[in-house]
Amino acid sequence: MKITLLSGIMTLISLSLSAQSGQSPALETVAEFGKHQPIGVGVSQEQPASPGRSSPERIFVTFPKSKQNYDYGLAEIVNRKDGTGERRPYPNAEWNQWDSLNPQNRFINVQALFVDQTNALWVLDPANPADQPPISAGIKLMKINLATNQVEKIYRFDDLPRERMGLNDVQVDARRQVAYLSDPKRSAIVVLDLKTSKSRTLLEGDKSTKADPDFILTIDGQAVKDDKGRPFSSNVNGIALTRDFTYLYYRAINQTKLYRIATEYLNNPALSPAEVASHVETMAEAGVSHGMVADAKGNVFMTNSPDKAVRYLTPDRQLKTLVRDSRLLWPDSFAVGSDGYLYLTAAQIQRTKRYNNGQDKVDYPFRLYRMKLP
Repeated sequence: MKITLLSGIMTLISLSLSAQSGQSPALETVAEFGKHQPIGVGVSQEQPASPGRSSPERIFVTFPKSKQNYDYGLAEIVNRKDGTGERRPYPNAEWNQWDSLNPQNRFINVQALFVDQTNALWVLDPANPADQPPISAGIKLMKINLATNQVEKIYRFDDLPRERMGLNDVQVDARRQVAYLSDPKRSAIVVLDLKTSKSRTLLEGDKSTKADPDFILTIDGQAVKDDKGRPFSSNVNGIALTRDFTYLYYRAINQTKLYRIATEYLNNPALSPAEVASHVETMAEAGVSHGMVADAKGNVFMTNSPDKAVRYLTPDRQLKTLVRDSRLLWPDSFAVGSDGYLYLTAAQIQRTKRYNNGQDKVDYPFRLYRMKLP
């Protein structure tokens, strides 16, 4: 009884200290990356581990190519234990070499990851490294077989104006053999036919895909502006495909509305641009959001950097907060694990030198977190 009482007191003290620090016990550290900034995350879809066995999920993280602190663009996190883990170049060291002379067969600047329902890993490389000109020849979407760790297919978007593109996020419907991608640079949604490799650009310049030019992103009372005084701005950015493949949710960072469109309209080439746009639905006033993902219950999760929170829209359109935590500094990309957890990177973009007059205000180490799904 004394041990039980003492344990309860210690738990209450721990919870109280967490509350005072603005940290929630619901947010767990999965891995730390030192000065390597995590962006995209993907979690494999193996069946949940049985009791007493370690989790079988494999975790993959992308890291932007910059002149400082670069070694791997895509890494698998291995030997995970108690919030640690090692980064191993994936699928091999050759793909991760800094070699822009071979952009078609090297990672130039890997952004988003997605694991589809067949357990294939999709890797989006927009080929736009930081502080360097984009390398259009390096733009690609790759399909990697996680059973063999081999690249099975590469899509290069040869039918699109690659010099004007700036792809950001990807979701895949392996059943219909379609990939959906956001293109903030053109404020558009790209629909890629995985069987024919042909692409279509939809909702380009639509009010639902464009940032509000008067919306200034403000975090901790400070406008996020670069060293030239230009405010951070992004058109359509995060996207989320429902698990039944019926709806694609999307939104720009620099506005507050969440939109969706039924995928049947995105996949109907007979519709004119105006007809496609007529089927866009406004779902919620959702505040600021970067990354998005949907779970099997139909919840759509959104990051929120000003509130340092993860929020979600339920199927009956209720907007709820899953976790609020001071460590969520620019919470960026999501992945849903078959272990019942939601995985999330914290990129701390607003604390980098670019947005602080050359001062590095990042709270190192960079981390990957997870939290229980509701």
